[in-house]
Amino acid sequence: MRLNILIVDDEKSFVRSLTFALQEAGYSANCAHTGEDALASLERDLPDLVLLDLRLPGMSGMDVLNETVRLYPDLPVVMISAHGDTRAAVQAVKAGATDYLTKPFALDELLHLIDSVTERTRMRDELAYHRSRAASSSGLMGDSDVMQRLWQKVQRISASSAGRILLLGESGTGKALVARAIHEQSSRSSGAFVEINCAALPEQLIEAELFGAEKGAYTGADQKRPGLVTLAHDGTLFLDEIGELPLALQAKFLHFLENGDYRPVGGGASATADVRVIAATNRSLEAEVRNGHFREDLYFRLNVIELTIPPLRDREDDVHKLLDMFIESQAREEGCRPITILPETLACLSAYSWPGNVRELRNLVERLTILYPGQLIRPHQLPAEFFGSSPAPSVDQIYADASLDQHLQETERQLLLNALEKTGGRKGKAAEHLGLSRHAFKRRLQRLGLG
Repeated sequence: MRLNILIVDDEKSFVRSLTFALQEAGYSANCAHTGEDALASLERDLPDLVLLDLRLPGMSGMDVLNETVRLYPDLPVVMISAHGDTRAAVQAVKAGATDYLTKPFALDELLHLIDSVTERTRMRDELAYHRSRAASSSGLMGDSDVMQRLWQKVQRISASSAGRILLLGESGTGKALVARAIHEQSSRSSGAFVEINCAALPEQLIEAELFGAEKGAYTGADQKRPGLVTLAHDGTLFLDEIGELPLALQAKFLHFLENGDYRPVGGGASATADVRVIAATNRSLEAEVRNGHFREDLYFRLNVIELTIPPLRDREDDVHKLLDMFIESQAREEGCRPITILPETLACLSAYSWPGNVRELRNLVERLTILYPGQLIRPHQLPAEFFGSSPAPSVDQIYADASLDQHLQETERQLLLNALEKTGGRKGKAAEHLGLSRHAFKRRLQRLGLG
């Protein structure tokens, strides 16, 4: 895709010659002769880069820059200044411009600067992309409709004053990540996010863990210790597996939710804490209430806002993206080349129901990366549960209903991948092995979505 550049300058002859030169260099160029026209152009069609003259009639270049930085903070702007305006250009850079050029300048100087700015922008975007992937490395990412709806709800809940939130969903769907996302996008983000798994602690210790304990309150309590409720003051308390909370403690926790005060184990004086409580469970709390295992009043007190996290089988469009992300991150962790999932293997993964959800997918990638680092992953290398009682399907079975073109493409794909496997991923050697030029080999990889 050609880089689109907006030139903002009132010298029409200069703009004409610069537009022609940029187009000859392979760029797409548009122009505006006033600051007002420039802002209107930005609103109609946002470019990849702006070349902005400091001296404009009416609205000044600095005014245009300030408005551009405010409205489009990620858009790179290169200031163009006349000889003697260097100080003003430096001020513009401090105000948010990416760089500046002083007239007159050589075309090569401009092209070099455009390349430099483009590369810096690409690196910035790539860094932001990888940070976002790292932040969602356990699966809270995706473009599927269900995930888009989930994130809209998360944003609304985060911004609200709701202090009691119940997260529902199967094991491995990412309820803890949703809880943390709600906390980090809320007004309580400067406070602590404190997590407790109600199923991970012995029943006799959960109360002390939640509300704290005085010295000597129980065997081993050799000093006073604060509870998680205290630590979460002005922040968020996340109780995972809330269905495992002992009945005797449920009444005390209900009292805390209703009144905001609690009493440490072994203590006489009560204390208070202001926390947002997020509870999560993979059980049906309504069924637990009917069976007498969970207090009905606590259930209704927790269930002010209810949010269900979708299982992976309902996020089919996200499986490939999650798979790519886990493969990349696991290869970095193991210090090896990433594995490659062959199409027939991907077909098996797409047909699987994923009872363990995103956690199961991540664990599968970890297992395959450790056992087959940098290798092509074929169906027979998948765990047995992916096939039930049936053996791993062959390529012929997977493509039984495919057209002739699909068969030919798959045969070509296998030849290319086999050549890469034999040559340790070296494209030049693989091309030589198949009797192709390196460029022809690369083009075939790109056409088949492998390059």
